[in-house]
Amino acid sequence: MSKMVGVDVGGTFTDVFILDEATGQARVAKVPTTRPDQSGGFLNGIGQQIDDLSQIAVVVHGTTAGTNALLERKGAKIGVITTKGLGDVLEMRRRDRPRTWGLRGDFEPVVPRDRRLEVTERTLADGTKRTKVDLDEVQNATNTLLEMGCEAVAILFANAYANSENEAEAARLVRQIWPNDHVSVSSEILPEIREFERFSTAALNAYLQPEVAGYLNRLETALKGGGFGGEFMIVQSNGGVMGVDTACQLPVRTALSGPAAGVIAAGYIAETAGFPDVITGDVGGTSFDVSLVAGGQSALAPQTSIDFGMVVRTPMIEIATIGAGGGSIAWVDKGGLLNIGPESAGSDPGPVAYGRGNTRPTVTDANVVLGRIDPDSPIGGIAKLDVEAAKTAIDQHVGAPLGLDTMAAAEAILTVANSRMAGAIRLVSIERGYDPKRFSYMPFGGGGALHAGAILADVGLARAIVPRFPGVTSAMGCVIADMRQDFVQTLNVMADQVDEDALREVMQAHVNQGLAMLDAAKSSFERRDTIFELDMAYVGQTHTVSVPLRVEMDGTTVVAPTRAQIAEAFDQAYHATYGRLLKNGTRRVMNLRSAVIGRRPKFDLKALAPKDGGTIEAALKTHRKVHFGDSWHETAIYDRLSLPVGAVIQGPAILEQLDTTILIEPDLQGTIDAYGNVIIERRA
Repeated sequence: MSKMVGVDVGGTFTDVFILDEATGQARVAKVPTTRPDQSGGFLNGIGQQIDDLSQIAVVVHGTTAGTNALLERKGAKIGVITTKGLGDVLEMRRRDRPRTWGLRGDFEPVVPRDRRLEVTERTLADGTKRTKVDLDEVQNATNTLLEMGCEAVAILFANAYANSENEAEAARLVRQIWPNDHVSVSSEILPEIREFERFSTAALNAYLQPEVAGYLNRLETALKGGGFGGEFMIVQSNGGVMGVDTACQLPVRTALSGPAAGVIAAGYIAETAGFPDVITGDVGGTSFDVSLVAGGQSALAPQTSIDFGMVVRTPMIEIATIGAGGGSIAWVDKGGLLNIGPESAGSDPGPVAYGRGNTRPTVTDANVVLGRIDPDSPIGGIAKLDVEAAKTAIDQHVGAPLGLDTMAAAEAILTVANSRMAGAIRLVSIERGYDPKRFSYMPFGGGGALHAGAILADVGLARAIVPRFPGVTSAMGCVIADMRQDFVQTLNVMADQVDEDALREVMQAHVNQGLAMLDAAKSSFERRDTIFELDMAYVGQTHTVSVPLRVEMDGTTVVAPTRAQIAEAFDQAYHATYGRLLKNGTRRVMNLRSAVIGRRPKFDLKALAPKDGGTIEAALKTHRKVHFGDSWHETAIYDRLSLPVGAVIQGPAILEQLDTTILIEPDLQGTIDAYGNVIIERRA
């Protein structure tokens, strides 16, 4: 059992990265994603490289099952049991609306009104239990939801973050009656102030439970049936991993699982190569996912909105997503403007060139027509691409409406796609105060390296770093990711009135739960870290700042910070954020956030580097015409994995490998570094 396997299931392809810890060798596979059941592609990808599953020590999975269920509104039929008077919280949201103009919106929560049942109970904001929960009403509500055919239920009581007794009593009764484990309780999932966010997160967790738990259980059963006896883990949206049991209980934490794994891998690869400041760009079949890593650290957002009104409040790596992947469809609107996405051809039928029945052109079709993708040897196991069909589709849907010939229309598709990608990069860099000139760009995903040169020119980034296996970077990230558990607890107290003993008890409870999770894992850890932060603000302010705490540990015992240390830490964090402090301002502590992390051993990236003895001449495969701008260029085609360390390739050139195609434009050059990365820079 020496093999570690990372699997990332995307909208078009399922990527597999296999590391043999005994030999240091890595292998990859890329197969079409199977719909509607993604487990078929998952098992097929592993099976292409490993015959005997008993050789596998650990499988780590980055999944889009939860994301897709939310975006496509294909979760379970669920019900809600809530406090009397609060049945409409999920529908009222934050009194926002899907469109700026107009008095009406068309938002529908995942739970319709007739399945949001109210019961008598009341807890006040200070934790005082004013009205004990009426268990007879809870029982009647539970039976009603079961009669209505609900597969899962969420229990959402007012102020349960301050005192969970009523919610816990109701949950005990519901779990005795409910025929499965799909019972989500807000105080167990998010014991944090802000009613709508807590209700939304718990309801979406219930909405995902049957879908995600069923999918993961099918996978685990199939793996064990093939002889797998190792550990099966799932990537969380925060970039850490968790056991499959935890993922089945808290599927809402997998909402951005796959993209998060890619950011973790990209950050590790870039920092190892000597570039700790990097912007990642994952070009998959459906979307373009962008994230910024500064100083080797990716930023965590406390919440995200998967779609309008579908708010998930759980720590997530900050990722900006737009519909501009390889399968994104190009179309001309009624005003004569060329658009890319958000609709995607996905893996079935896929781009027109796949020959599976799609007739509308995609970004991939434009790259094929311009000669940038070899039609006789595409990625993903497809036999051959139909170039003429792609040309016909581009002519019909883009060229004719815009009055452009085939090549100009294909270039126009890429220009718009590249512009949208560049805009997403500016969103996470320039608009947040970061100078892109000090950042490198790491493109990955199946199509990322085809667009690197255009994005360097458009945004002004320093260089591009193309990892050794860019098409399966997210799958590699699954293997690299640490095990992590996040906790939150609302305190809602003035900083000068913090009960230090009570704070220590909450911190210790978080540590104990996190360490128990690490102890139960089969993985070995290089070390175990704990992180504590407070959400704080001045009284009267709505928004909080994140205040890191330097907390001493006596073994596994927490030594709580003093009130003076908390005040000092807040002043430092607030001044760093806003450049000043408020005179005579009263500090308030809102939430405690804790994280327990098991640092998994990282493999040496030099194991991926080319072996000694290769030459540039031996790696040269052929030459072919490739279209750049308004003309064709004779372009050298190389076997990327055969290029030796130190090789310098002048553009125009194309580097081909199983999982991606790397385009080096005429004014750029690529250098192979000691880890096998391709560093793309402007010519001196």
